[in-house]
Amino acid sequence: MCLFLEFYEREKPIPPEEYVRVDHQSLKEWVRNVYVGLGVLEEHAEVVADVLVTADLMGISSHGVQRVGRYVGGIKKGTINLRPKIRVIRDYGATALVDGDNGLGHPVAFYAVRVAVEKAEKYGIGFVLVRNSHHFGVAGYYPLKVAEQGFIGVTASNSVPLVAYTNTVVRYLGTNPIAVAIPRKNSPPILFGGATSVVPVGKIEVYSKMGKKIPPGWAIDNKGRILAGDAKEVLKAIRERRAALLPLGGLGEEHGGHKGSGIALLVDIFSGVLSGAAWGWHVRHTISDRPANVGHTIAAINIEAFIEPNEFFERLEKMVNEIKSLKKHSEAEHIWIPGEKAWLTMQTRLKIGIPIHRNVLNELERISREVGVPFTVKIIKEIA
Repeated sequence: MCLFLEFYEREKPIPPEEYVRVDHQSLKEWVRNVYVGLGVLEEHAEVVADVLVTADLMGISSHGVQRVGRYVGGIKKGTINLRPKIRVIRDYGATALVDGDNGLGHPVAFYAVRVAVEKAEKYGIGFVLVRNSHHFGVAGYYPLKVAEQGFIGVTASNSVPLVAYTNTVVRYLGTNPIAVAIPRKNSPPILFGGATSVVPVGKIEVYSKMGKKIPPGWAIDNKGRILAGDAKEVLKAIRERRAALLPLGGLGEEHGGHKGSGIALLVDIFSGVLSGAAWGWHVRHTISDRPANVGHTIAAINIEAFIEPNEFFERLEKMVNEIKSLKKHSEAEHIWIPGEKAWLTMQTRLKIGIPIHRNVLNELERISREVGVPFTVKIIKEIA
């Protein structure tokens, strides 16, 4: 609790001229209403809204409500099936293959989570691949849902090609995120999640909307030059296929760029090639003339299949405590375990609201007008 209070008090002040704080419940309700207004099934719209707002609560604004327009655009384009028949098409003991029927990726992946958990309860592990899906938002949401059931959750997904494979200069791989959630005796669960590129393209999208500059090392153009500066210009170059994101580790092999490329490739083999979904440059964007055919990998691991849960939790806490007791770098404030920052940020924002950049808020209001749904997001005027 002390750590939470310290984090709560020290959250970086939000410049009033750039941001407003909004109530998370009204934000979630508004997102849900937007998609219902477009014809999405109510239960599916609820999942999409929860995924997007959870990302903002966790401080992952690149995958939060600034992505509402992406899915609205896909729906208007006609490539997203508003009422998909999500189903298991191959069932082989502890494994399953799910067909998303071109539905929104969020409810498709959530369906796969339920299948994986059911299999983990029965077989000790549930391993589910998904095809014919779309972008599913922040990857960490889904293993957290597995961890809520007391199991270890693993998620990976391919995505539209944005990343240059090591020693190449063109977009081929997606940002292909991986996320793992491990339950603990007490909150928060361990949560590791991240793109296999240096940054997700959503971060450049956020920088573009905020009018910020990006540092060198995130992107490369088709001539092999490292890009930096105006995020709007870099994003435009990426979208026009004149540039690409760099893999985790950066350019070349000196700092491990080949490792980032290798991990992204493995994600694409499992989520794309093995599942029957698209892979590499065959994956389409949400706003395209054809369905994206994104593939996901969802796994649930039953701790009890390997060790008594209480013993596991005790051993895990000993490991965490050992890490926390290590000699700290002189310039470091805390030794963080994966997931702690996101959890503390969420607890803070549940109390004082979610900071939304005014440019993003203006975009949401524009979407409201276009869809014909009242803009009911409650702006918190005073930050307590």
